[in-house]
Amino acid sequence: MGKKIAIIGGGNLGISIAEGLLAGGFTEAQDITVTRRNVVLLQPLAEKGINIMPDNSLAVKSADVVLLAVKPFQVRDILREIAPSLHPAQMVISVVTGISIADLLGDLPESIPVFRAMPNTAIAIRESMTCISYAKASKEQIDWVLNLFNQLGRVVLIDEKLMDAATVLGACGTAYAMRYIRANIQGGIEIGFDAATASLISAQTVKGAAELLLQKGTHPEYEIDKVTTPKGCTIAGLNEMEHQGFSSSLIKGISASFIKIQKG
Repeated sequence: MGKKIAIIGGGNLGISIAEGLLAGGFTEAQDITVTRRNVVLLQPLAEKGINIMPDNSLAVKSADVVLLAVKPFQVRDILREIAPSLHPAQMVISVVTGISIADLLGDLPESIPVFRAMPNTAIAIRESMTCISYAKASKEQIDWVLNLFNQLGRVVLIDEKLMDAATVLGACGTAYAMRYIRANIQGGIEIGFDAATASLISAQTVKGAAELLLQKGTHPEYEIDKVTTPKGCTIAGLNEMEHQGFSSSLIKGISASFIKIQKG
């Protein structure tokens, strides 16, 4: 029998997780509960057989896994609300940005396993890159959580001290990639394409490039070498981008985001 999952917080992220787990066949609809004060907004989930309710404490009582998908400023009050209904046999997973495992443990019963997960917005289409750290969890519990997030994209275990870096590279990284695609579209229009065609070519080309690395496990430079012929147009374009600071500006941007997130 599958574990019963209570998703506390029926916003965009909570809904995406519920729908992704259901679409991937990871769990049955009746084993998922999603909470939100205004349950009317969760009606599309109810139509799929997912349980919806406004009561957080009631939701966690019958759950094996409690997944927090709320705003950071709500976490402490919600933990205090549900803590009396929790027990060590359950697991708590937080996808809340900026809330550490130590913060979570401070308001939870002793010995309860806690996971911190950092997905990105592609979780809405089950293509997230999710970084995970944990405390007080068994190997079986770790494997189960990894399997859960594998239904929603790719997953990697990291030391919690790297969570800020994971946020920059994996979450902010979506915006960086979008900015590259937007520039590619603008360049495509300049050389003759209409906006819709340039957008399709740019997005699919980036998707294909990423899949080459993910499926073949190669290094980007290896794939670059395959399309750069002597005196060719590809190397001419790459060299001009580098002369204009393409790689260095991207690296500096990542560093700037990391400095910002650490300063708060």
